[in-house]
Amino acid sequence: MRCLRELGRLRLPADLLRATTLELLVLAGHVVLYPSGLVPERAGPGRSPDAGVSGLRPGTPRTDGTASPAAEGRAEPAGSGPEAAALRTLPPPPADGTAPALLLHGFADNRSVFVLLRRALAQDGQREVRCLNFSPLTRDIRAAAELLGRRVEEICARTGHPRLDVVGHSLGGLIARYYVQRLGGDRRVRTLVTLGTPHAGTSVVPLAGVHPVVRQMRPGSEVIEELTRPAPGCGTRFVCFWSDLDRIMSPVETARIVHPDLLVEDVPVRGIGHLALPVHPAVTSRIREVLAPAGEQGARGAAGRGGTASVA
Repeated sequence: MRCLRELGRLRLPADLLRATTLELLVLAGHVVLYPSGLVPERAGPGRSPDAGVSGLRPGTPRTDGTASPAAEGRAEPAGSGPEAAALRTLPPPPADGTAPALLLHGFADNRSVFVLLRRALAQDGQREVRCLNFSPLTRDIRAAAELLGRRVEEICARTGHPRLDVVGHSLGGLIARYYVQRLGGDRRVRTLVTLGTPHAGTSVVPLAGVHPVVRQMRPGSEVIEELTRPAPGCGTRFVCFWSDLDRIMSPVETARIVHPDLLVEDVPVRGIGHLALPVHPAVTSRIREVLAPAGEQGARGAAGRGGTASVA
């Protein structure tokens, strides 16, 4: 009887228990799908989507014989390079105006985390959806943001769209924000959706701090400090999904963006954890809404600067 009373005291709140159960189910499914995400993405029309992007490392010569900007200690502005030159020679984008979408996974993950979200975004057949796998050996968010910039230029050049949308889960959102805010990527990114991204840094899992990228996600790191600097005229719209039961974000509010120069919409999510954010039906449905063409967004009453929405 005493043991039962002790178990009663340890009983988890119902919402936390449900969220934990869902996290375990998502984790189990992801373990099964993870190997499939290691396989290179199938190429669309034109060059392979992975060619010259995910395999490039800072300091590696390009095919035109020049070094990557990181090798010279500088950032290449968005809209420059051979991919941008190709963009200027392509026909205009399709009349439907649906921008391509690029999905970025989190730390030690791969594109398999986006199986359901990718299907939801591409289900009408009018949007091209691509994923970018970052090497698990990536040691610098800045270098990863440079690789992202190359992929963005390649997609814009191939599709004829001058801008696209990006969805980043966890670390992927931080890489994308660095590209947009610090490397001039706002010229290419129309909307950046972040899912459980440590915009102000997270202090969870102290032992993981041995990895350089994890250290860059800590509060007060150089990367986090750079993202607090002024960003006047940034032309990208940010939509931040953050959950009250995200145990990877510490505190949970770190997944919000607080910056006076950025156009931000907060989307609080209730009752789900970190791993469930890219797969939960309510979240994927809301992402489809915020990435809808401009006319449809207006009809649905998209929030403006400082706006908030919620997903129950």
